[in-house]
Amino acid sequence: MEKNATIIITGAAGFIGSCLVSYLNQEGYKNLILVDEFDDNEKELNLLHKEYTVRVERDNFFDWIMKEKIPVDFVFHLGACTDTTEYNYAVHQHLNVEYSQKIWNYCTINNIPLVYASSAATYGEGELGYQDDHDLVNEYHPLNPYGISKNEFDKWVLHQALHPPFWAGLKFFNVYGPNEYHKGQMASMVFHTYNQALRNGKVKLFRSHKSGWKDGEQLRDFIYVKDVITVCFWMMTTANNLHRQHTDTSQTPVPYPESGIYNLGTGHSRSFNDLAKATFAGMSMAPEIEYIEIPDNIKEKYQYCTEANMEKLRSAGYTKEFYTLEKGVDDYVRNYLSGNNFY
Repeated sequence: MEKNATIIITGAAGFIGSCLVSYLNQEGYKNLILVDEFDDNEKELNLLHKEYTVRVERDNFFDWIMKEKIPVDFVFHLGACTDTTEYNYAVHQHLNVEYSQKIWNYCTINNIPLVYASSAATYGEGELGYQDDHDLVNEYHPLNPYGISKNEFDKWVLHQALHPPFWAGLKFFNVYGPNEYHKGQMASMVFHTYNQALRNGKVKLFRSHKSGWKDGEQLRDFIYVKDVITVCFWMMTTANNLHRQHTDTSQTPVPYPESGIYNLGTGHSRSFNDLAKATFAGMSMAPEIEYIEIPDNIKEKYQYCTEANMEKLRSAGYTKEFYTLEKGVDDYVRNYLSGNNFY
């Protein structure tokens, strides 16, 4: 895609969105339209020193884009209400379903490729596994309103007869990394582990209440945000390759992803003990872990293992290796958390 391409990023001041803005800048893309709520001073720091064309308030975006009639080359829809403790479903319905439908329709009408953020929260307890199979989307039972809303949009997408020229819904697993300082209790376990260790010299992890599982050995698929934005960028550039192959048959065909829903984890689950030890190592501290009871309100539905099946993305042509937990956490702790630095 040409460096002067116009790219829209929703959720651009947030965790993943702001990292994507920085990555696009590094790759030479600066004609960016940033969409978000820009009244959060902590999120404002995520956009320092980044280059873009204009910022548009989320609630004004559709009126603005219809008035300006700017030709757009690609859309990354990363904006959402990601608070899993927000139990007013109307909030999730408005932001994660209805707003996303409007983004989809805008891209469809204007023939614009789209990548949007889905979530591994759609899988619920994982009773059907973690395979990004379109045939199973209607069978999932997410555990909270956030997961329900993300799955409702995925279901809606799969029933649309009209769609953008290319689209991908990325089911993010446990993402960690810089620019999540503003997220409070919704920040990653790496962020919380680092701050606990800094304050108290130790970290608290949940005990196990399941036979065969040791304390702190519950597993998650932790993925570094730098891998997430690299996949997003790959989706954009390969979608452009697909368009070029359709219009220029003299070019040598290259692999490209089909439109669809894709898992985005590493494909390798790791324990919370591993995460804590990697964080302490990045801080040059000996690990000190205390195990505490799982709160009663989540004990019955607490997940003991999540792991993305990554065969679909690999089969689509993505070949780059993901950060290991140790390398990703070390980079995050030493280069960002320890100096309160932004990406």
